[in-house]
Amino acid sequence: MQYELPSWLSVAAPPAVLTAVLAGLLLAGKVPLVYNLRNLRVRWKTTVLTALSFTVVVTLLMIMHAFSMGIRRLSEESGQPANVICLSDGASDEGFSNLPVGETGDLARQQGVVRRADTRPLCSREVYVLVNQATAVREGDRQRHRLLQVRGIEEPDISAEVHGLELASGKWFSDAGVRDPAPGSAATTPFALVEAVIGEALARDMGKDRGKEILEVGDVVTIGPREWIIAGIMRGAQTTFGSEIWAKRQKVGEIFHKENVYTSIVLRAESPVGAQELAERLSRDFKKSAVTAMTEPEYFAKMAEANQQFLGSLYFVSAIMALGGVFGVMNTMFAAIRQRSADIGMLRILGFARWQVLVSFLLESLVIAALGGLTGSGLGYLVNGVQTNSAVLSSGQAVKQVSFQMIVDGNTLSAAVLFTLVMGLLGGLLPALTAMRLKPLEALR
Repeated sequence: MQYELPSWLSVAAPPAVLTAVLAGLLLAGKVPLVYNLRNLRVRWKTTVLTALSFTVVVTLLMIMHAFSMGIRRLSEESGQPANVICLSDGASDEGFSNLPVGETGDLARQQGVVRRADTRPLCSREVYVLVNQATAVREGDRQRHRLLQVRGIEEPDISAEVHGLELASGKWFSDAGVRDPAPGSAATTPFALVEAVIGEALARDMGKDRGKEILEVGDVVTIGPREWIIAGIMRGAQTTFGSEIWAKRQKVGEIFHKENVYTSIVLRAESPVGAQELAERLSRDFKKSAVTAMTEPEYFAKMAEANQQFLGSLYFVSAIMALGGVFGVMNTMFAAIRQRSADIGMLRILGFARWQVLVSFLLESLVIAALGGLTGSGLGYLVNGVQTNSAVLSSGQAVKQVSFQMIVDGNTLSAAVLFTLVMGLLGGLLPALTAMRLKPLEALR
């Protein structure tokens, strides 16, 4: 699913919509626009402060929405449509799943599982652990921690093909999964180093701790009680796997006390339809070990369910902030009416109808909203493509720390424009109705 509109359209659409609305009001109201602009210029301090409230609200709305859209795309691009993920019965997240090693051998031999030319089934047997790791900080600074996702796999070439990943540099870890420290290396332990392949998004994030753009092949890092050496960098920055560390399954199980279990087994079916049928059959009929099977898109979509709760909170906070902006516009316009009652009376005597006076004041409030809204949209658009990381809830309320790009798409820009128009109209409607009701002779007194 594509989120981004063409860049020129994303930039041009919001001002085009606002311009069309303002032009329509101007033509309908007949009151010269220069009259409204002159009044805004005379009260420039109030105008600027009110417009700033719109700028703040729209900017924050776009940033929060871009954050939410980034998580949504991350979850959607992580799942392969033809993959089936098997968890222990009742588990909804691999962090809470435990499949006994001795009871899952038949899963790879199920009908519908694809095999490679060398007859090996496309089956990734995995153990997943979450490690709370302290990060390097300057002396005197507060200690910080990072949640590292470590995935133990048995056959890296098979697991990479199942998940649609490839190496950007280096190589996969060896069959042993460990190597002795090289003379002169950064290792500080006499024990063998655990070989690891790290996702490029996490490699960039961890590289910042060392003052470099990205970790490199051969770098040594400490994870849990052992030192690990980077054997390769894995592509996939826009998936959850780009924030993971892969290593030999037996070594991960030994270090983190998951020796005799898998947390998940991922199977590649012949097609998305075949994956759905395989998932249903395994959940219903696999007898050797009770499993919960689902397609990968379904599994990762559940990560987005927690994201929907975040979106709900986002809209609630935005509504509260918008209410403040509406009251700010109302206050500004009521003050303008008190100062310009004589002008309103003169407009009425000159023949302008009441509804034209109403449209004129609505136009003025929308100009203020447009100034603030367009500035806020411009500031909010700057976060498009910005790489960030955050701890998010996964399908079973487990926590994952992922790195992703914030996305300002056409929907975000359209929401910002609609938000601006609604706030401007609501803020200006009541004062405009008040101005419309003023009687010409009374207003001139």
